[in-house]
Amino acid sequence: MATPVSGSVQSNPAPAPALQRGIVKMVLSGCAIIVRGQPRGGPPPERQINLSNVRAGALARRAIQNQPETKDTPDEPWAFQAREFLRKKMIGKEVCFTVEIKTQQGREYGMVYLGKDTSGENIAESLVSEGLATVRREGIRGNNPDQARLCDLEDQAKSSKKGMWSEGGGSHTIRDLKYSIENPRNFVDSLHQKPVNAIIEHVRDGSVVRALLLPDYYLVTVMLSGIKCPTFKREADGAETPEPFAAEAKFFTESRLLQRDVQIILESCPNQIILGTILHPNGNITELLLKDGFARCVDWSMAVYTQGAEKLRAAERSAKERKVRIWKDYVAPTANLDQKDRQFVAKVMQVVNADAIVVKLNSGEYKTIHLSSIRPPRNEGEEKNKDKDKRFRPLYDIPYMFEAREFLRKKLIGKKVNVTVDYIRAATTAAETGPVPAFPERTCATVTIGGINIAEALVSKGLATCIRYRQDDDQRSSHYDELLAAEARAIKNGKGLHSKKEVPIHRVADISGETQKAKQFLPFLQRAGRSEAVVEYVFSGSRLKLYMPKETCLITFLLAGIECPRGSRNIPGGTAEPFSEEATLFTKELVLQREVEVEVESMDKAGNFIGWLHIEGVNLSVALVENSLSKVHFTAERSSYYKTLQSAEEVARQRKDKLWANYEEKPTEEVAQVSEEKERVANYRAVYVTEITDGLHFYTQDVETGAQLENLMETMRAEIAAQPPVEGSFTPHRGDYCMAKFADGEWYRARVEKVESPAKVHVFYIDYGNREVLSSVRLATLPPAFSTRALPAQATEYAFAFIQVSQDEDARADAVDCIVKDIQNTQCLLNVEYSGASCPHVTLQFTDSKDDVGLGLVKEGLVMVDVRKEKHLQKMVTEYLNGQESAKSARLNIWRYGDFRADDADEFGYRR
Repeated sequence: MATPVSGSVQSNPAPAPALQRGIVKMVLSGCAIIVRGQPRGGPPPERQINLSNVRAGALARRAIQNQPETKDTPDEPWAFQAREFLRKKMIGKEVCFTVEIKTQQGREYGMVYLGKDTSGENIAESLVSEGLATVRREGIRGNNPDQARLCDLEDQAKSSKKGMWSEGGGSHTIRDLKYSIENPRNFVDSLHQKPVNAIIEHVRDGSVVRALLLPDYYLVTVMLSGIKCPTFKREADGAETPEPFAAEAKFFTESRLLQRDVQIILESCPNQIILGTILHPNGNITELLLKDGFARCVDWSMAVYTQGAEKLRAAERSAKERKVRIWKDYVAPTANLDQKDRQFVAKVMQVVNADAIVVKLNSGEYKTIHLSSIRPPRNEGEEKNKDKDKRFRPLYDIPYMFEAREFLRKKLIGKKVNVTVDYIRAATTAAETGPVPAFPERTCATVTIGGINIAEALVSKGLATCIRYRQDDDQRSSHYDELLAAEARAIKNGKGLHSKKEVPIHRVADISGETQKAKQFLPFLQRAGRSEAVVEYVFSGSRLKLYMPKETCLITFLLAGIECPRGSRNIPGGTAEPFSEEATLFTKELVLQREVEVEVESMDKAGNFIGWLHIEGVNLSVALVENSLSKVHFTAERSSYYKTLQSAEEVARQRKDKLWANYEEKPTEEVAQVSEEKERVANYRAVYVTEITDGLHFYTQDVETGAQLENLMETMRAEIAAQPPVEGSFTPHRGDYCMAKFADGEWYRARVEKVESPAKVHVFYIDYGNREVLSSVRLATLPPAFSTRALPAQATEYAFAFIQVSQDEDARADAVDCIVKDIQNTQCLLNVEYSGASCPHVTLQFTDSKDDVGLGLVKEGLVMVDVRKEKHLQKMVTEYLNGQESAKSARLNIWRYGDFRADDADEFGYRR
């Protein structure tokens, strides 16, 4: 606090002083103020004016550091009340003043009036009349009316017993000023972040102030949470050097807060530094400083800011965009990117590791995206993994790397995500980084799916950590504060990397190329039937590396039944075969890092397993053949998929694209024989229709093997009756074969398709084709004597040939209802016409009338015709089209409004 000024000093009379104007910046005491001019291009000049002829009490003064002879001095009586009287009346107000005397030391004494001229309130007179100041009578001249008036006002205050003239002298009004707090952290915690009334006594720089906390008169230094303004650096000689815009930032805060009544939320106290937010009716100074480019956000204190960190980031972003003050040379990290490159939607094709993914853009281009501002799990104990006999595998050997990769894989693979590029990390060379390896250019972005920030989800589960940046490093996530908050939660809850429990260990056996180990696994995998697997890597269109979760092993898997074009790496010294890259890309897009089912049939001399791979009902071997990226191999003849492969190859050959682009029909003399063989073969066999799906697919049992199924069911139920299964002893897993108790109370063979919980297990009855959700207590282990090796699954899925089902739900339901009434649980005649992506397409006849069921649906206007191009099917197609025309003419069912298959067909739920 400044020393209070006592009365005027006598000197020779001077001419009438000129009237001057200013704005009150600060009240030093009851008789001294600081006024400033208007700012022009920077902080304005200021001067101290002392009131003539009056004296107010001296405010408390703290002992000077390093001078032990000085001591703290308290407030004189009524000194603080006098200062407060002037502060509330004058701070920020315009005043006019006259300087009557200027001493040799430069002190100026004069009269001060509120307003633009002397008609305003005389401040000295107001102080004296309230009994808050005394008049210096020793230098009074009788001919001076202003001095005489002050004396009269003092006499009136005495007679009225105002202020210091009240009874008792007012000693009880002295404040107990506390310069320091013994335990600042406990003090801040005790307030529980509730607003405290305060007066801002001093502004050190734009973001650090000295505040007087009321009503207890604690004088504390408060740093604004979440920001930092340019400061004044103190040199060795004691001089202060301002950083750019430091003076402007200080004036910005001073002009708005100095000696104002405010409320302060004291938010935290790290390292004895009190962090807080100042609340003022006219706005939040923290946000205003950022918005006007006087401050930057600070990560370490942003976490405690209670008013919403996103508001501070938004204010800073606004200043950056406008390039004001400290941001005048700012260049955004993505300034050189077009909007379409900065924000886009893409499909996730691969999870590279715990912080990078490969996405496919709408243009078909592939792009690697790194998640901004996070670091995947790292190998802290490198010495533990220097076992020379063991190959180091980061995915399995670094703690939580596998869990992080699996989290991303299950969440993202095959899904569309929103990508917002935050920055592009420039490439580094080994020379630049020393022992750190070189990195190519990285595109770092925030990736969201369904409104969830994937990086934040990873960090919150303790599967990644946040990168800490230099304060001036702007290349960071646009949601960096949320990432820091998520990491704080993970640390608090001890999740993942922050857990004090033992780290998970993944003992995964890699038997790729290990012939002896592969031989040991082969019988087990053959007996298992369909086994779950995850495709870890795609070497070529038909060669993959699989991770088997149940067996916890890695195997190399070759697709059976096909001959896929080989890449250059598979042919020593040779070039890649045509369409090998296309086949590899096709397989990658379809199965890479997806959950699949595999049937292992055999293995080769190198220890690679050979078999069939299924994903969501699609046989990968068949899919490659259908898309003209592979040919059928002669080894497929002994497989149950041979006919499907042949049909798919025939269709691909007719299209004459890719592998079949140069295919030519055989010479003319052989054409007759070939066409004869390719005539439609009507080889109907008796089947029993057991189930019809909502998509108009159906399941059948062969009548020929019906007796075998009945015998197996009777034997199985007799064994169950003799030895009932223990309730709850079976733990279901996806892909397991088991026994399931149907609603009729009988047990049937089934396969587990999905496990939501022990109370919700989705099963598929393999002999009947229907599905059900059961509790695990209604499931039991399937004895080996009744497995699919004893009798294959009897329910076979088929679809109607030459039929296209309407997309309209009501129309489709009508067709299904009609079929259910006609053929469910009845015997029919079935003939396979051609293969499909998921099942064979067939024609079905009623046993008695031999009428075509599918053709009947067409004639009733319940479905449309799927026109096939194969020559040997044209007779059937023509018959179906004629039936469709008759239904259209009669305006039956879906044709009741005419031919809807126009350009707007999709709009009404139909398509050709």
